[in-house]
Amino acid sequence: MRICIYGASADAPARPYFDAARELGAELAQRGHVLVFGGGRGGLMGACAEGAAAQGGEIVGIAPRFFDEPGILYDRCTRLIYTETLRERKQRMEEESDAFVVLPGGIGTWEEFFETLTLKQLGRHAKPMAVLNTLGYYERMLDMLRSAADGGFMSRACLRLFGLCATPSEALEHVEKAEILRGNLRRLADYSR
Repeated sequence: MRICIYGASADAPARPYFDAARELGAELAQRGHVLVFGGGRGGLMGACAEGAAAQGGEIVGIAPRFFDEPGILYDRCTRLIYTETLRERKQRMEEESDAFVVLPGGIGTWEEFFETLTLKQLGRHAKPMAVLNTLGYYERMLDMLRSAADGGFMSRACLRLFGLCATPSEALEHVEKAEILRGNLRRLADYSR
C-alpha cells in the first residue's frame, strides 16, 4: 500500500514527536508499504522518511520545484516528483496514495488533512485516513470537530471518516484494516454486477 504522510516540516517540536515519526516510517517500511510524502528533509516529514530509509523502504517525495534548494529536500528518496505549485503537490500526493496518516503539524498539515477529509466526506475518494495523536496533540482539534457536529455545522458521520490513533502501530493497523475492507467491498460490488 502507498501511504501518504502529512506532518510538520519544522524542526522545533519536542523529541517524542520525532521518535514517533521515525517509528512510523520504520514500521511502514517493515510492513512493505511505500512512503509518500512532501519530500522535505526537516521536521516530522524528514524523520518519517529517515525511519523508512533505515529499513530499506521505498520513499516517494513530491515537492514543488521552488523547494529544490540546498538542504530543503530529503536526498534519499527512491523517487522524487516535482510539481510547479503547492496545490499540484497536494493533488499529486493524493493521486499517488492509497491511504493517509496525519502526524502532528501546523497550518500546512492541517490544511492537507482537512482538504483530504473534505474530499472523503464528499465521496471523491474512499481511502483510509488515520491521525497519529502523539502526546494527545490532536485532542483539541477533535473537540472542535465534535463541537461543530453538535452545533449542526457538519455531520457526526464525518468524525468516523478517520481513526484517531495513539501510536504508529495503531495508525498503520487502522489504514491496513480499512484498506482490506475497502478491497472486499469493491470485489463484492464487482461480483454483484
